[in-house]
Amino acid sequence: MMSNKPVVVYGASGYTGRLICEYLREYNVPFTAAGRDEGKLVDSMEKNVAGIETADYEVVQVDHDVDSLTELFRGSKVVLNTVGPFIKFGDAVVQASLNAGAHYSDTNGEQDWMIHCDTTFHQQYADAGLLLAPGIAHMYTTGEIAAQIALETPGLDTLDIAVFWGGSPTIASTRTILVNAAGGDAFYLEQNEYTSFDPMQGLVPLVVPGQHELAQSLPWGGTSHPVWFKRDPRVANCKAQGGVFNAALMNNVPKIVADALEATKDMSAEDRAAALDAVAAQVMNEMPPRENPRINKSLDSVHASGPLGRSHVVIHGNSNYKQTGLLQAYAAYSLLQQPPRRVGLASGCQAFGHRELEGVLRTFGLIQEPIVTVNR
Repeated sequence: MMSNKPVVVYGASGYTGRLICEYLREYNVPFTAAGRDEGKLVDSMEKNVAGIETADYEVVQVDHDVDSLTELFRGSKVVLNTVGPFIKFGDAVVQASLNAGAHYSDTNGEQDWMIHCDTTFHQQYADAGLLLAPGIAHMYTTGEIAAQIALETPGLDTLDIAVFWGGSPTIASTRTILVNAAGGDAFYLEQNEYTSFDPMQGLVPLVVPGQHELAQSLPWGGTSHPVWFKRDPRVANCKAQGGVFNAALMNNVPKIVADALEATKDMSAEDRAAALDAVAAQVMNEMPPRENPRINKSLDSVHASGPLGRSHVVIHGNSNYKQTGLLQAYAAYSLLQQPPRRVGLASGCQAFGHRELEGVLRTFGLIQEPIVTVNR
């Protein structure tokens, strides 16, 4: 079945997919809620998407293969994908979007998937005049907004990025954490080259603006930032760390990951994936509650430096999954009206403008005005 709407939300019944649909409704953008289980999609739309009775939408069940997805996407201009882990499920969706001539965006936090998109699909999308924007999400677009604001000060070439959030990860995010950990190297950017984090590094305490207590961080798979900034002539070095504010949870993450990897080290790739899914289910196997801004806070801090200059940008916010839903919906809303600033692989900021995305998040009450300190 071909979509009758300009936007497809693939994986619409999941936690983030439902939020994307909610914000598409607020932007008055018609959409197709697509996934592999029609009953689950209908139930999710009717019970979990605020104001759905006023939305212009349809529900479509689709198989997860290139041909089926291509047929569905042919009627649309934008595909918003939430089905992860993306390194496992993403290829079919990206190829189908390209086949259908649709812009593509997703909510991933997987550096290996970002690099794969860059090396495998960037040029094909660029040649087709289409945007390939994996990773438009709070983790890491809001941090990139802070980085881009810091880079408004000329002469800075090094980015030191910290991303923190409150609350618990969703089921899909928990699986992604383990898949990332099992996937191999995590990279930062050093003199424009990918450089591996020390796999034995463990937790790193970071100073977090606005509190006295140190927060514990991990490379978190390397993050998207080194991939996005590798083609930015202003940036030579980029390193990012992240985590949740809950110190007890952060202290448990390395042990959970280490135990899971040790238990699965001799398994086949297929058996290992199933085992990691089972471990993730033990950690988080239910939808988290709708975010509470008093609990689900976010903080993005970026120190930018150069030979003769320094800049520090801090963005305090809340409800990181709502930020993701809003950013995805705005991406579609913008693409339906005008071309992106860049085609092929691009970040949200590179495609739509960092000040524009800052304004969107502030308009909906999800971030405060950035705190900017410049020393030159």
